[in-house]
Amino acid sequence: MNLKELLQKNEGTIVDVRTPGEFQGGHISGSVNIPVNELLQRVYELQELKQPIILCCASGGRSAMATHMLQEQNLTCVDAGSWLSINYLLSKNVETI
Repeated sequence: MNLKELLQKNEGTIVDVRTPGEFQGGHISGSVNIPVNELLQRVYELQELKQPIILCCASGGRSAMATHMLQEQNLTCVDAGSWLSINYLLSKNVETI
């Protein structure tokens, strides 16, 4: 299932891997903030979330790294790139995408 379908069907959990300061500056409503440098220490939390985990950050670099890290932990996840891209898709009626 691609990102548009996941958002349309309200599947998974959006996890923002930016720093808490960046997250405070703006984020997707309902998303969870777990900085990329804390992911491996907090795998147990991620395992409790509705999967797939939809990973985002500022530009896509950290979300790509986080996707690789979590796939190695056998978690189902999707690299969504920038949180602004997800926010844009959500602001549009994703049913028409």
